[in-house]
Amino acid sequence: MNGRQERLSAIKDEVELLVIGGGITGAGIALDAQSRGINTVLVEMQDFGAGTSSRSTKLVHGGLRYLKQLEVQLVAEVGKERAIVYENGPHVTTPEWMMLPIIKGGTYGKLASSVGLAVYDRLAGVKKSERRQMLNKEETLRKEPLLRKEGLKGSGYYVEYRTDDARLTLEVMKKAVEYGAEVFNYVKVTELLYENGKVNGVKLRDQISGEEYTLRAKKIVNATGPWVDELREMDGSKHGKTLHWTKGVHIVVDGSRFPLRQAIYFDTEDGRMVFAIPRDGKTYIGTTDTDYRDDLVHPRVTETDRDYLISAVNSMFPEVKLTHADVETFWAGVRPLIHEEGKSPSEISRKDEIFHSKSGLITIAGGKLTGYRKMAEKVVNLVAKELQQETGKTFATCHTDRIPISGGDVGGSAGFEVFVKEKTKQGVELGFSEQQAEWLTRLYGSNVDHVYQWSTADGKAAAKRYGIPIELYASLMYGLQHEMVQTPVDYLLRRTGAMLFDIAWVKRWQAGVVDLMADHCAWDEQTRMRREQELEQEISYVTEVVSD
Repeated sequence: MNGRQERLSAIKDEVELLVIGGGITGAGIALDAQSRGINTVLVEMQDFGAGTSSRSTKLVHGGLRYLKQLEVQLVAEVGKERAIVYENGPHVTTPEWMMLPIIKGGTYGKLASSVGLAVYDRLAGVKKSERRQMLNKEETLRKEPLLRKEGLKGSGYYVEYRTDDARLTLEVMKKAVEYGAEVFNYVKVTELLYENGKVNGVKLRDQISGEEYTLRAKKIVNATGPWVDELREMDGSKHGKTLHWTKGVHIVVDGSRFPLRQAIYFDTEDGRMVFAIPRDGKTYIGTTDTDYRDDLVHPRVTETDRDYLISAVNSMFPEVKLTHADVETFWAGVRPLIHEEGKSPSEISRKDEIFHSKSGLITIAGGKLTGYRKMAEKVVNLVAKELQQETGKTFATCHTDRIPISGGDVGGSAGFEVFVKEKTKQGVELGFSEQQAEWLTRLYGSNVDHVYQWSTADGKAAAKRYGIPIELYASLMYGLQHEMVQTPVDYLLRRTGAMLFDIAWVKRWQAGVVDLMADHCAWDEQTRMRREQELEQEISYVTEVVSD
């Protein structure tokens, strides 16, 4: 993915499909469409996944609570999808045993938990080794001694799947590119173009160079998440159902302060449910669910958001005694839900819906990270049907359930750990430490060979020149060459997740990252200063709360 200006300039003819929006839904649509033989271009006004798709609870989960809301079909669909996402990308998705504590007077009683989890297993087609178990109080506390003992009756024990949402989005996007799709981050749609009342193109602005382009497309899909109504307004078709934004916040604390052994899905005092999940030596907790009407690009964490989650932890894990000072980082995301009159944020359905305007603009709204592939399938079925009617061309049916995403050629979930061992050993032979090689292998999966190629004598000398470790140098060079990294924030926040889960690492190496990128991208002094300011600003967003 390089030669950006050349690629943008080269798209002159009319394409069959333009996807607007580079989150997980847009990425899924691009892969599905291109793999069926539909000539596809995707544009994203920020970085890929910079909106909702990098700000989730980082779980590909079946949505146990939707069972409580009797959304049986949704549970069945997304439950089955978890296994497909895992099988096609074991390097970005990991099974995580989750504990549901049963507390006297809590949301889920013993019988409801047992039946609910059994129904969940059945609906989701959970394999035998991952079906739910019911644990008594002693067994529960053995697995997680930090849980509150008062009122604890036992727990349900079941499997969810932890993911890196930003990298999942990116790997799906890269796979679409392997099939021939053209994708661009930092390219904004400034105007929709029409012929005889039908939308047939867009005006684009490259946010990096400032250049403007016109692109014609037979079909245009609006997959902009929280921004879908903005585009519908541009199209004059924002009527009927509209979006309802809610904000979800997560906090991250060091494992030494909250040494959680076991992922927990627990009750809060106001009757909501919250996750606490161990990850890479940290524990993260979330999420909140509140109405939101503010800045979509930079949703902020407030003192109230942070204090709500601290209080939830201290109530369920009384020995932990978290304080404000223990919170290292946090993030806020906006859920683009479809408005339902009279419902609270937590009650609004997570179902997706397609809106089809008179102009022909196709909008996909709502939905969940887990269901991205099925959402894409519905959209592309519609696009393929219309293109076939209009052009006579026929297209393949959806087969993304059998397409490993980029980096996913590791022998499936069963072969992944063997793959990690082999590639770690190879990395050590190339001069990486075992820890460095394993980190790279788990991060990049079967793309790790492309990363390892930067470990030559020249690469090691370059890393030394910029004062950064060799694994960071190799990872960043791969990001610049193959993952459309345009800014330090792209790399430090979304390509590695380090800004959320290892802020000390970011602060230690940020100067070297900026120096290397400035040279590689030939930034002038003004651009360099702007990128440094953006990085400092983003660090403040994940480390400083705002008062309500």
